[in-house]
Amino acid sequence: MCGIAGILTESGGFDADALRRIVTDVRDSMVHRGPDAAGVWVDPDGGCALAHRRLSIIDLSEEGRQPMGNADGSVQVTFNGEIYNYEGLRDDLVAQGHCFHSHTDTEVIPHLFETFDPARVTQFDGMFAFGVWHRASRRLLLARDPFGKKPLYYAQGPGWFAFASELQALTRMPGFDATIDQDALAYYLLLQYIPAPFSIYRSVRKLLPGSTLVVDTDGGAIRVREPQRYFSFTPTEPRGAGGPSYAEREEELRLRVREAVRKRLMSDVPLGAFLSGGVDSALVAAMVTQELGRPLSTFSIGFGGTAETEHLYAREVAQHLGTDHHEEILSPDALQLVHEIANRLDEPNGDSSCLPTYLLSRFTRGQVTVALSGDGGDELFGGYGRYRDTLMEQGSRVQRLVRAVRTRRGATPADGYLSPRWLIFQPEQVGALTGGLPAAVAHSLADWRVLLNDPGQPLMHRMRALDAETYLPGAVLPKVDRMSMQVSLEVRCPLLDRDVAALAQGMPLSACWRPPAETKRILKDLAIRYLPAEWMHRRKMGFGLPSSAWSKEATLDLARDLLLAPSSRLGGLLDAAALKGLVDHQARPGCFSVYQVWPLLILELWLRRAMSG
Repeated sequence: MCGIAGILTESGGFDADALRRIVTDVRDSMVHRGPDAAGVWVDPDGGCALAHRRLSIIDLSEEGRQPMGNADGSVQVTFNGEIYNYEGLRDDLVAQGHCFHSHTDTEVIPHLFETFDPARVTQFDGMFAFGVWHRASRRLLLARDPFGKKPLYYAQGPGWFAFASELQALTRMPGFDATIDQDALAYYLLLQYIPAPFSIYRSVRKLLPGSTLVVDTDGGAIRVREPQRYFSFTPTEPRGAGGPSYAEREEELRLRVREAVRKRLMSDVPLGAFLSGGVDSALVAAMVTQELGRPLSTFSIGFGGTAETEHLYAREVAQHLGTDHHEEILSPDALQLVHEIANRLDEPNGDSSCLPTYLLSRFTRGQVTVALSGDGGDELFGGYGRYRDTLMEQGSRVQRLVRAVRTRRGATPADGYLSPRWLIFQPEQVGALTGGLPAAVAHSLADWRVLLNDPGQPLMHRMRALDAETYLPGAVLPKVDRMSMQVSLEVRCPLLDRDVAALAQGMPLSACWRPPAETKRILKDLAIRYLPAEWMHRRKMGFGLPSSAWSKEATLDLARDLLLAPSSRLGGLLDAAALKGLVDHQARPGCFSVYQVWPLLILELWLRRAMSG
């Protein structure tokens, strides 16, 4: 895993020395993403510079350095991620007469794009973000993997276009516009994260997952084309009779998950796995030890003095599977660590599980450089409790109408899902804080409601599609990427493999949901082949801090000190009276929610650091 950056400049812009100096500064703000090596390439014809920080995983030799070119140097790439099918792609290219000098997956990219064809990105099986410079056509191609595991930001400024793995890296660009985007603020308040293509800065955009972007500089001027999607996760109920049986689907899932895990064991450095004791991480570990017969080191953290900890479950799973298990028991004080987490985020992310994810990554990095995780299982196979609650709430039409009257909430699926189950603050609360709900946010809400209320597909599929498009790339994957890369740990997600996703996309409702209350049915049934059934049906805890890590009084005191002080950054960006009313409401009996206060603390602390330079 690595950190990438690049700059294009218009005619008469930065000379070669200035390009090298600026892109090096941008690159070296991300040393944690690649502590093993660094490189810069500047086009001899001018106008383009690429940079790279390397975390060595495949081919640890000097030949693996980036940026990297093809045989004649006419195509250059800076790449972050892993391409698991690179050996097959390389064999095909060699058969066509291409010559390679390294054993890295990166080198297939400049050879593959000698003919500038963005559609070739669909040949890659992996997680990635990269920039390819095509010298002959003076064009840059940016690409991001299907689910957005690897980040990619881009921005324009006076006479330049730049991209990087992290948002904060782009602030090093001369003339960078650091104006806070009011639309992004509203999205953050609604969701606790900022969805692509938005970023916290008005001048910066995130490339959508499963997208490419072409930038032309032929003729000297920079022209940024519209991003093009090449993938989206669209669950669809199979039509007609005669399809595979449930048992056949489960067996096909076994084969695909097994192969996904096998591919992700590719590494020239020590490799292990996160283990929570839940279905997804346990299944990944079982594939390594039981199906592939490989030894595995597993890692978990736990919390002392509370029943809200998964480490005991993880320990049981590790003993059953025979892994070399490592655990660390902590008694964290969330408020003592909130400043550190805010400082480690390149962009605000209010998911409180950022903190335990960072602690687990730091512990794991003490022994391995690569870790497997179970991320993606809930979105692809329908595992969240909010899916269960929404499906059970819908019931029959009569039940929905009765419940709507009793709760004074609408009877549609969107009413049930776009509630505190999914939204951090409701639209009317966000509107009060921002002086009216921005048009972009209102438009997104309308689109989400249309999707959730569409009777053309089962509700489970509609919720899965929404989360795969928004929550997974907006909150889950950035949390894992930022927290793990802070300690230079690469995390791989077998359940987000393209072939596993293709199978999940066509799973019938009965494979994801077994009434009255069982979610993620087929994944659990597969895991039961290796683990006791009762373990796979245990209550899902989620990877968060225990309530003992929070003190309501101390949290509210900090909120008042930060959010209501004259120096409050949010106080200057939001309606001050509405912000005070929100904090006062949290102090009322039964109204306190750490899931609402924590994102505000993170946002305020992040803004203080960013706006003070």
